[in-house]
Amino acid sequence: MHASSSDGGPALFRLVRHWARQWAPDVVERFAPDAPPAWTVPNLFVIQAIDGAAGDEVTVADVARQLGIDRSVASRMVAEAGRDGFVVRSTSPRDARRAVLTLTEAAKEFLAASQAHQRQAFEALVGHWDAADRERFAGYLTRLADEVLG
Repeated sequence: MHASSSDGGPALFRLVRHWARQWAPDVVERFAPDAPPAWTVPNLFVIQAIDGAAGDEVTVADVARQLGIDRSVASRMVAEAGRDGFVVRSTSPRDARRAVLTLTEAAKEFLAASQAHQRQAFEALVGHWDAADRERFAGYLTRLADEVLG
């Protein structure tokens, strides 16, 4: 039996609820058992937000927008990620009033480990599908994420 496209909404939200429960504070330990203590979910959120922000100068406002949180909360999260060695805050060469954020090599390593885990999770879920279906589904997921998240 094939589901109709009208079943897509309920299925999507069932998956969202499932993944929200799965995204627990110990998620990092699941993909990196010997992870450094600074490899926390909030730090990963900041790293992903900076990595996913558009433009060549990423700011705290961009992180807040990416995460859907208040700027003051984003500022505290960025400060923590900076203390943990993942983010460098510097003055914009274009506008000395702006602070721009860049990722350190440690952040790029954390991000790469996270993305490898995400690829493994995707493969565990749909690895039994034929290659064309996996590729098509991955394309649709990417398209949806790009359209929703910009």
